[in-house]
Amino acid sequence: MGADAIIEDDRWDASVGDLSVRVTTAVLRSMQLDPKAYKICVLFCSDIRIATLNADFRGKSGPTNVLSWPSEERATPDHAPEKPNPGELGDIAIAFETCAREAAEQGKAFDAHITHLLVHGVLHLLGFDHETDADAALMEAREVEILETLGLPDPY
Repeated sequence: MGADAIIEDDRWDASVGDLSVRVTTAVLRSMQLDPKAYKICVLFCSDIRIATLNADFRGKSGPTNVLSWPSEERATPDHAPEKPNPGELGDIAIAFETCAREAAEQGKAFDAHITHLLVHGVLHLLGFDHETDADAALMEAREVEILETLGLPDPY
């Protein structure tokens, strides 16, 4: 199993495939999960494509940086979700233009920003969310821990 990258927009560098494998592996290991036992698909697309997905699946207009679709509902209010059974965890989509703009606005390296969004997306697949302040604090703390293992600073 592992992470599969689909590069739909030519502006994405082919190295994002390796990045998605490295990041998903780090997130799964941080949760004491065997990365080989899980499957995640990551779509690297354009703002136009993610805006369509955002409208179709969330009823929201316009592009966003990252979307995720867990294979099943795993969110649990105010505490870390339980470990999922091996198999497909779900899908993630990341939009090029929005991510490039955000990285520039925040003074971050593009790859560092993409890494953060991949961590964020995988955590959503595992059942983390940010619907309440407690959930957001739990998710952000986990993101910071994982990013540190990848050699990146606290994005918040």
